[in-house]
Amino acid sequence: MRHLESRLPGAGVRLAADLWVGDHAAGRGVVVLLHGGGQTRHSWRRTGVRLAEAGWASCAIDLRGHGDSDWHSGGDYSVAALVEDLRAVLAHIRQANPGLPVALVGASMGGKISLIAAGEDTSLAQALVLVDIAVRVEVSGGRRVREFMQSAPDGFASLEEASARIAAYNPHRPRPSSVEGLRKNLRLRQGRWYWHRDPAMMRSADGDDDRPVSPQIYERAKRAAQRVTCPVLLVRGQLSDVVSDEGVAELRELIPQVEVIDVREVGHMVAGDDDDVFTANLLDYLNSSLSVRG
Repeated sequence: MRHLESRLPGAGVRLAADLWVGDHAAGRGVVVLLHGGGQTRHSWRRTGVRLAEAGWASCAIDLRGHGDSDWHSGGDYSVAALVEDLRAVLAHIRQANPGLPVALVGASMGGKISLIAAGEDTSLAQALVLVDIAVRVEVSGGRRVREFMQSAPDGFASLEEASARIAAYNPHRPRPSSVEGLRKNLRLRQGRWYWHRDPAMMRSADGDDDRPVSPQIYERAKRAAQRVTCPVLLVRGQLSDVVSDEGVAELRELIPQVEVIDVREVGHMVAGDDDDVFTANLLDYLNSSLSVRG
């Protein structure tokens, strides 16, 4: 298996990416992995490796303002800008992999972007996997995500302190035996550890403290969902406070072909809480939904 680090063209920014390809050519297709708000591409590492081992090329991207991708000089982290970035990336991927099917896998914010892009241009993806995100976002859960992302504006004194903050947000998740993995999501500046993202991203006009998704974005996502034609899978955390039963019912009405999997004993961070179960379900779905090439 080959692992490559790359920078891909977005809409006026360059986006950092990890690429994994099996020992043989990517005969099954290309899986594009988009993280949630405040995360980085490194949250997909184990999934990307397993996809490549199973014959899929996988590409995990740092969204603009996150990780090693460019920060936008004007602070534009709107959904519109993120969707344009994804379109630019997919155009590049299709040019490099002509004829191969493309699957979009997006967690939370990455899923919302993928849903809008896939509905507004049905040629972009041949499969769509939404990871604990629907058109409707529950206000309480969305607010809790936003509050966590806005926390610690002055950074952390240590990686252990950051780990404790994450544990408080995800009390059901076992604490890791080592905090070293946090070095990929935090950066040390003047003796303190800061989240590896542009603080300006939290000032986007797309949401506010009471409504994590604005009415305009909700309506855009709803219109896009009604036009999605490819196979769609929703992987929901059983303990999620972001996607409710009502949100799932609405998604079924908007996208009749959607399949839903509830992962037990995990919350909003489905892939991070139980990566093995998530990736096994993802592979099963991709293998059954997209034609397998030689």
